Amino acid sequence: MSEGKQTKFVTAGRNKKWTNGVVNPPVQRASTVVFESVAEKHHAMVNRANKTLFYGRRGTTTHFAFQEAMVEIEGGAGCALYPCGTAAISNAILSFVESGDHLLMVDTCYEPTRDFCDKILKKFGVETTYYDPMIGEDIRSLIKPNTKVLFTESPGSITMEVQDIPTLARIAHEHSIIVMLDNTWAAGVNFSPFEHGVDISIQAATKYIVGHSDVMLGTAVASEQYWDQLREQSYLMGQCVSPDDAYLGLRGIRTLDVRLRQHAENSLKVAEWLATRPEVDHVRHPALPSCPGHEFFKRDFTGGNGLFSFVLKTSCPKATTALLDGMQHFSMGYSWGGFESLILANEPKSFNSLRTIANPNFTGTLIRLHIGLEDINDLIADLQAGLERYNAVLLEKEVSLSQ
Repeated sequence: MSEGKQTKFVTAGRNKKWTNGVVNPPVQRASTVVFESVAEKHHAMVNRANKTLFYGRRGTTTHFAFQEAMVEIEGGAGCALYPCGTAAISNAILSFVESGDHLLMVDTCYEPTRDFCDKILKKFGVETTYYDPMIGEDIRSLIKPNTKVLFTESPGSITMEVQDIPTLARIAHEHSIIVMLDNTWAAGVNFSPFEHGVDISIQAATKYIVGHSDVMLGTAVASEQYWDQLREQSYLMGQCVSPDDAYLGLRGIRTLDVRLRQHAENSLKVAEWLATRPEVDHVRHPALPSCPGHEFFKRDFTGGNGLFSFVLKTSCPKATTALLDGMQHFSMGYSWGGFESLILANEPKSFNSLRTIANPNFTGTLIRLHIGLEDINDLIADLQAGLERYNAVLLEKEVSLSQ
């Protein structure tokens, strides 16, 4: 019997062998696993890579339940766990490249991903070429004989470009290139990676999977072709997570779809309101036509979330500070995906150090918002008050210049 979408989130990872008669899989903490016979130990050793208790770093029943749930949600053949999203990204890449290889990395990637390429992979002799997120068919021109991985992130970090993943994946596979996706924005819910040609789907489960801003956690779900290598290479690099964190990730899955729908509803209302404001040049929300790659969002995604950006018409750090410092419901913080609303600003010059190919061509300040689960009227009122403070500083500046 096929299951509805929300039913899957409630039931994923709740196999009786993990729950043992209760609703939630218990937290099983273990380093050493003991065996009563040589035969039992031998069985565990032979099956250690297949959800069998062997040693704590291989996982406990709590980890097995969470891994199984992630595979049920995203697809694929298996899920590797990491202590954070950055660890998931770096170890997924390291599992498949070696000295002399070439990596194609989207220029709008998460900043720590870029740092990893420039500071770690370069040291190991792996070359990285950054490409425009909207490159499409022209990705062919960047492929080299030694290109091993094509890394995508859609929507892109901060500027929210939505990539044409099926086209990129098709071309990559013509050259036997592994396609990786940072799928954190869609949370494995609103974009089905393996249906669109992705080989390894990576998430900072810290964000929407956990959903409460209290756990660091990363996941990488791989297709059958690449699962064994990802699993074993990650194990050899010492990757593991606390069973308590795995449990909290599993708990977050139960409300994931419901939370995402509310985040998406709230964010779209805020985005549409911002689009009417005279201070705003344009809004970069994938569900709106003003966002680059909106057509791919409409085609490939089944919903949105709370994260988007908007660009002001001007850049005035003093005015931006006035906007940010007086917020009542938006906090400043380097994350997103929790129940709370967040706000961060990026001046145009900041992109000079973050981008090499896809430096955005706007001159105003970019504001990134994560819209949480607060009352939407409170959030809009907070932003309105912030823009009034912003305008007051701009007016003061104009008056001083005219004197």
